[in-house]
Amino acid sequence: MAASAGEWTEPPLAFARSHRDESLESKSFSMQMKLTLSSLGCAVAAFVFNSTAMAAEMSVAVTQITHGPQHHYFGYIGQSRTVPWNANGRYILALQVPFQDRLPGTNDPADVCLLDTQANYAIRVVDRTRAWNPQQGTMFYWNPEHPETQFFFNDRDQKTGKVFTVLFDISADGGKGKRVREYRFDDSPVANGGVAQGGGYFTAINYARMARLRPVTGYPETADWTQDVAAPKDDGIFRVDVKTGERKLIVSFAQLKEALRDITERIDERHLFINHTLHNRNNDLIYFYCRADFENMPQGKRVNSPFSVRPDGTGLTRHDTFIGGHPEWEWGPHIIGSHDNQQVVYDTAQKKVVASLGGKEVFPNPEGDIALSPDGSWFVNSHREGEYHHYTFLEMKTRRVVKSPRVFLSNWNRGALRLDPAPCWNRTSDAIVVPGIAPDGTRQMFLLELKGA
Repeated sequence: MAASAGEWTEPPLAFARSHRDESLESKSFSMQMKLTLSSLGCAVAAFVFNSTAMAAEMSVAVTQITHGPQHHYFGYIGQSRTVPWNANGRYILALQVPFQDRLPGTNDPADVCLLDTQANYAIRVVDRTRAWNPQQGTMFYWNPEHPETQFFFNDRDQKTGKVFTVLFDISADGGKGKRVREYRFDDSPVANGGVAQGGGYFTAINYARMARLRPVTGYPETADWTQDVAAPKDDGIFRVDVKTGERKLIVSFAQLKEALRDITERIDERHLFINHTLHNRNNDLIYFYCRADFENMPQGKRVNSPFSVRPDGTGLTRHDTFIGGHPEWEWGPHIIGSHDNQQVVYDTAQKKVVASLGGKEVFPNPEGDIALSPDGSWFVNSHREGEYHHYTFLEMKTRRVVKSPRVFLSNWNRGALRLDPAPCWNRTSDAIVVPGIAPDGTRQMFLLELKGA
């Protein structure tokens, strides 16, 4: 069970974590999409008292829940409890778009949809947005303070190109649903980059700057007030209060420039940007990457440095130990990611790796998209192999491992239009929703359900 805001409670499941790599005796098998994987037996050495247990019979059922001719997807990876389902599990958020072969512009709105799980995933269009991209969608988040009926998404003003964030309530206007608030900042337009897991605020970033410096994560043709400034004093990470709409700049690019000066060449001329403002389960830490030159430099020449900061802007910390992939918060100051080609747990307070979650036999690519279930009982890692996505589930307490049938991605595996594995958990921690390519070639949503857990 997650700790409440302001305190760190180490859950009982954490005692079983081993500080060495677990070994896995795995069967060799071939899997096809829409088939069910059954009888996965594996011995995992995963207990501090050196016992060995056999994993119970498990299965993963794969179901396509949206269909063409239009494309459907949720968007962002399920880090930081980014759950597509509302509180009672009836509705799943989704975007509906008419194309997948180019980035969207200002005249390319996407439908904001609810999938009704009680009506065979029937689609209900409730709004439209002009701020979205193929990798992250429109940054959907159910409001943690009203998760039954309210969710956030990003939008842009069609005339000015300025981005903003919308709070939508599906119960408003007699059940038709409507926007109950828009968070607009005309002098420096920013939009949601991550909602605090405990609610109350979200962090906002400049998506026009992202479109210029990292197109896969930005919104093309949006207004950027920092166009010619490498490290502006008035841009960075903003904290926005959900109730009052008040905004505060908690980290500026100018601050980050100085924090990187001793390790980065030409720091005064490099245009910095920020990816992944990830809020921990306690609402007291934010982990993010400060980056530069992702589009014009080889990997070793780029700026790519992880930082953490408190939500009030204090405690800005550069982490010289690079935790890669798309990290996910565990408990307290612990974050899960990749390091030295291993899936590891990194302590942001001690600034060191404190545990590993399996060797290459378990997670062939620790850099893949990952997500910890809402109750912390299951962890999922996903990676690409050829034209398929593969999903590996690890039960955190017992260390049993379950591998899913593969999901087809075709040739959408690189560039700004790539299809990331992006696993997102449901609220009962026994299923994820993922994107894939359907037999008709359209981008659709698939449900992967753990059976026999």
